[in-house]
Amino acid sequence: MQNSSRLRDVRYDLRGPVQHIAKQMEVEGHRILRMNLGDPAPFGLEAPESIVVDMIHHLRGAQGYSDSKGIFSARTAISQYYQTKGLMQIGVEDIFVGNGVSELISMTLQAFLESGDQVLIPAPDYPLWTASVMLSGGDAVHYACDENNNWWPDMADVEAKITDRTRAIVVINPNNPTGAVYPRHILEQFADLARRHDLVLFSDEIYEKILFEDAVHIHTASVAGDIPVLTFSGLSKAYRMPGYRAGWVAITGNRSATSAYRESLELLASLRLCPNVPAQHAIQTSLGGYQSINDLVKPGGRLRQQRDLACRLLNEIPGISCVPAAGAMYLFPRLDPQLYPIANDEQFVIDLLQQQKILVSHGTAFHWPAPDHFRFVILPAESDIRDAVSRIAAFLAGYRVQGSTPAAGLPVDQMPDASPLATE
Repeated sequence: MQNSSRLRDVRYDLRGPVQHIAKQMEVEGHRILRMNLGDPAPFGLEAPESIVVDMIHHLRGAQGYSDSKGIFSARTAISQYYQTKGLMQIGVEDIFVGNGVSELISMTLQAFLESGDQVLIPAPDYPLWTASVMLSGGDAVHYACDENNNWWPDMADVEAKITDRTRAIVVINPNNPTGAVYPRHILEQFADLARRHDLVLFSDEIYEKILFEDAVHIHTASVAGDIPVLTFSGLSKAYRMPGYRAGWVAITGNRSATSAYRESLELLASLRLCPNVPAQHAIQTSLGGYQSINDLVKPGGRLRQQRDLACRLLNEIPGISCVPAAGAMYLFPRLDPQLYPIANDEQFVIDLLQQQKILVSHGTAFHWPAPDHFRFVILPAESDIRDAVSRIAAFLAGYRVQGSTPAAGLPVDQMPDASPLATE
């Protein structure tokens, strides 16, 4: 069997060669410290018990197909949630429930793009967006986010990338992998560009409730007026249930401009019959009542403490700089190319994995153009974060001592005194 040519340039390195090596090492008996997983469950961050109980309660009645757009009670709860955020225009029929946001990203792009249409996507990005654009026949064009300005988008670069083939802009807010949360003026500039160039905004807001310190999440649709906006969110992150596969997309904007598109999306929703029904019964309970994520991100909360610790320890390693995440579950630290002349960051993380038994994600997997970043997940416990950063520091000491060939992968207890982590 031959593979489809549509896959020729499609990549999803987060589950690529590095993962295959890690799995083989585990088969051979090695214990891998995984700092690459955006899944809360393996780290003891489980779904609230009330949501699990409610889903179990409805399980007997969830054996048949649902409406292709999702069960009415779930879509009603989503609609009411957005209305409490000021998005009064979002009604039940504006919402499509899916098997996670991932499925809906693919569906919404397939219903929208013609071959050769361009979609602007942030760099760094969540790579599913780039892959889905390409699988839908489009061209992914990456605009820069500025590390020196809180990782906010470089709006001049966004506008410079717009051509007569550009059809949409993807906004990932809060951002994966940088943890940036965009202020109102950035979102208003996106809306202005969309209005002037007749573009659609795809706003990935799956981390909207995971915010630190004084960060405030603003829905893109709330500043866009009649501009078509597709708002994506779900239960995977804030409610710690990625395996349940419950996400949604809400369509806003001028109805006459979106009516044909809505019909196309309903067709695709019908072709997959329906989203999984049991998980849909978790949506209403999740969106109502007390929000348990608040305890995790407030001062003293587990995620807040782990973010603070990871950011501090990473910044203490010579040649690493790390912008504190304002939201989401990740850090995206930079390796100084003068100290660490890395030519291939995928090989860098493979070497780190094989020598120190720690797994991180390389920055170019997120379409960052230079091999000088990696993604570090803040979900593991503090003891694991300390262990992970110590292993990274030990590995990087090989670059400082031996140049760009860290063959020895120095053990933690043999690190040079220059490392501030030697006494951690």
